[in-house]
Amino acid sequence: MAAITPQEYARARRRMRGFLLVWIFLTLFIGFATFMAIYFSYPLSGNAVEAITPDSGAPSIALQTTPLATNTPSPTPLATNTLLPTNMPTEASTPTDTPPPPTTLPVEDKRFQVGIQIAVSPDLNQDYTDGYYDQGAKGLGLSWVKHQVRWENLEPEKGQYDWSSLDVVMKSAQKVGVKMMFSVVTAPEWARETGVNTERHGPPANNADYTAFLTAILTRYPGQVHAIEVWNEMNLDREWTSASGLSATKYTALLKTSFEAIKAIDPGVIVISGALSPTGFDDNVGAIADFRYADLMISAGALNYMDCFGAHHNGINMPPLKRYNEGYNDPSAVFRGPFDNPHPSWSFRSTLEGYAQRITGAGSNIKLCVTEFGWSSMEDLDGAPRTGFEFAQDNTLLEQAEFIPEAMGFMEQSQFVWLAFIWNFNYAPLSGFDPKNDNVPYSLVGPKNLRPAYGNIRDWYAEYKTRVGLEG
Repeated sequence: MAAITPQEYARARRRMRGFLLVWIFLTLFIGFATFMAIYFSYPLSGNAVEAITPDSGAPSIALQTTPLATNTPSPTPLATNTLLPTNMPTEASTPTDTPPPPTTLPVEDKRFQVGIQIAVSPDLNQDYTDGYYDQGAKGLGLSWVKHQVRWENLEPEKGQYDWSSLDVVMKSAQKVGVKMMFSVVTAPEWARETGVNTERHGPPANNADYTAFLTAILTRYPGQVHAIEVWNEMNLDREWTSASGLSATKYTALLKTSFEAIKAIDPGVIVISGALSPTGFDDNVGAIADFRYADLMISAGALNYMDCFGAHHNGINMPPLKRYNEGYNDPSAVFRGPFDNPHPSWSFRSTLEGYAQRITGAGSNIKLCVTEFGWSSMEDLDGAPRTGFEFAQDNTLLEQAEFIPEAMGFMEQSQFVWLAFIWNFNYAPLSGFDPKNDNVPYSLVGPKNLRPAYGNIRDWYAEYKTRVGLEG
């Protein structure tokens, strides 16, 4: 065999080096092409989440845009002007293995914030409800909306849910970017105690049925419910008709199981105790006075199972800054209760201060959430008010416009109110402006146009948000 010359050896090395470079390049190219083919051949898994930033400058809220539960189909879009049946049961949402992300912002932001109660369009028309939310929440610049969830309507049969109304509400809330508070009330007949008068509202026989309903709500709308009020005015027999009568101890048991169930799903949700009805009437049957009921709740340990203490006051015919025992008198008033029979329940300020004093006296720093407040006026309505609501004749529209922002200023300065919800935006037009409907005189929507209170509320809250740096 002939010996290889140095020149031939060099040529062989160059050919080998070129072959190796080509081989390495082809290997990398084929690997990359294979990876890209696999990547684009399969859809991305998981839920698509869209950050919606409303025009009003409210904080961005992450909202789920894919179907809300693994076994629940997406709601069918509502056709404009379509009248829907009132009872459309659907299958219950099935919780996923991975819990939804917690809504940490609401429970951590303890600054004073204002919302309003807005009624859904009775025919569940999405466009109409969008309009109410756009004008009643976004137009006012408010941070929150309250919606009353009537359990009896949404779960008429155990485990059979009708989500049609809440689906409309939640779509409207997402569009305007407000935080949502649900007040969950009225047990359905199947859940009530045996033998009670089911024509009157009352609690369930088994608290687990109520917490199962709360779980279904939070599972269907993960991260979109920011506060839940557990019941409403449970110191009145008409709201708590029970075989054992009115009971702060039994209510506290319901609050405890509800608090634990809500926090297990989403610890960011604000849990509000059911707001008491201010009343000087106290016979242990039809009513327990709100201050005494509050004392009984606190003694039963209720402050351990809430983030906020619920309160109501609908103004009567006294200005918001007047205490019941300051000798205030309106000689022209038709309704004489606050002046002839002074009592804390007549006074907005005295009622809120009374609750706050009881909470601090128990060694707690829990704040109040005033889930209904407002002043009624009959000035632009035809006819007489419902019996018992004659005080609405004593408030002019200008007084209503003055009192509501004044109450907002008091609550902000008090440092013991967290959330406050105006009662109400649009119940009047949805009730045909019927003066006998006790919700109508409180409405910010009048028979001809928006009442003067609308502009005053908007302006006060805009100034407040700028002053404290509150968005939304």
